[in-house]
Amino acid sequence: MANPGAEEDALARYRSPLVSRYASAEMGFNFSERKKFGTWRRLWLYLAQAEKSLGLPITDEQIKEMEANLDNIDFNMAAEEEKKLRHDVMAHVHTFAHCCPKAAAIIHLGATSCYVGDNTDLIVLRDGFNLLLPKLARVISRLADFAEKYADMPTLGFTHYQPAQLTTVGKRCCLWIQDLCMDLQNLERARDDLRFRGVKGTTGTQASFLQLFEGDHSKVEELDRLVTAKAGFKRAYMVTGQTYSRKVDIEVLSVLASLGASIHKICTDIRLLANLKEIEEPFEKDQIGSSAMPYKRNPMRSERCCSLARHLMTLVLDPLQTASVQWFERTLDDSANRRVCLAEAFLTADIILSTLQNISEGLVVYPKVIERRIRQELPFMATENIIMAMVKAGGNRQDCHEKIRVLSQQAAAVVKQEGGDNDFIDRVRADPYFSPIHKQLESLLDPSSFTGRAPQQVAKFLKEEVRPVLIPYQSKMGGKIELAL
Repeated sequence: MANPGAEEDALARYRSPLVSRYASAEMGFNFSERKKFGTWRRLWLYLAQAEKSLGLPITDEQIKEMEANLDNIDFNMAAEEEKKLRHDVMAHVHTFAHCCPKAAAIIHLGATSCYVGDNTDLIVLRDGFNLLLPKLARVISRLADFAEKYADMPTLGFTHYQPAQLTTVGKRCCLWIQDLCMDLQNLERARDDLRFRGVKGTTGTQASFLQLFEGDHSKVEELDRLVTAKAGFKRAYMVTGQTYSRKVDIEVLSVLASLGASIHKICTDIRLLANLKEIEEPFEKDQIGSSAMPYKRNPMRSERCCSLARHLMTLVLDPLQTASVQWFERTLDDSANRRVCLAEAFLTADIILSTLQNISEGLVVYPKVIERRIRQELPFMATENIIMAMVKAGGNRQDCHEKIRVLSQQAAAVVKQEGGDNDFIDRVRADPYFSPIHKQLESLLDPSSFTGRAPQQVAKFLKEEVRPVLIPYQSKMGGKIELAL
């Protein structure tokens, strides 16, 4: 061990499990100090480049010096400066100026702290969406393959978690996919709606830049446009206070919270199906389900998704409250809150998408269990078919209905009071009254005749609504995911 003391110090301090245990390295980096402060320096460079191009006395040498030190960040020095100045942006201005002595005089020229703070946040939010969207598309793709494979497999449907008409395994999966497709569209919209704060000054009036350019409004507008383009945005907000409107954060976290709700519902369904022993999430060869009960196969991945999705859904309350109490052009009580909720929302969404991808790549279906449950419930569901068949054979509907009512209650008593199997069909076969349709009973009880258009709905839905939205992500569909923990 190269430095045991450093590791012991790290273990003696709280570390968020969102980073240390769950989230991807890419999303962890997106909200890292290195990404944040490296982006600050790039924003200072963009500002200087644009100001130079519009005629301010900034030299090529100063620009090159800044370019050469974008990632040469002395974090220890920055921390010491912040302790002394009690201001994070000025601490990093001084730290950047220390390694760029020739450019020191023009770093942050005309800008306010929110020039780097808010613009960096918008870049990080955009990049966060760009990390989440391919992951969500992969989950949809995996589930679409599953739905296609099991499009025709009848399974017992549930309403109120009580037995209902049959559906198919694939059709049920399409309910999950439809929600996730809505989330995909919402995340794309939220990303595309993001604008850059741009170059707006201390209260959003651009007064400092108007002074720099000696009252030339066109140059101030062009400065805003140039820096916005350099940061990779097509548009900037036309009006801001010192900050961009905190309603933007509401929009961002709302779509992530909605994604959390979708995944919670999907994984709750999987947990219920695991209890029924119809479908299970993947289970590793050496995985332990319970420390006390070796036989257990707990749906721990789905439980993790539900647990973290609850956290994700609650985070939207933070920006709702923050936006409601921003006084006039801004107040600083947004800052500490946003440091937590914005990062945690993306980190949590990243985790649950990775986990759901792992689940969807290894779902195990148990057809015999599904068939057995259908056999237990289908006889009652087939009563209407039996009545119709008897009427066609010359029977009286009311007489037939009464016969079936009596026999079905007798069969229900066997199931509920004696714990036996549903013997309703055996009772129908034993009753001479139903002899005209005894030979039809097998066809009347064919599960596939009770699933309606479910297989056709699956095929049409996947072809027309799902596969097309995945086309932009085709190059990122490959590769399975293994969970570290």
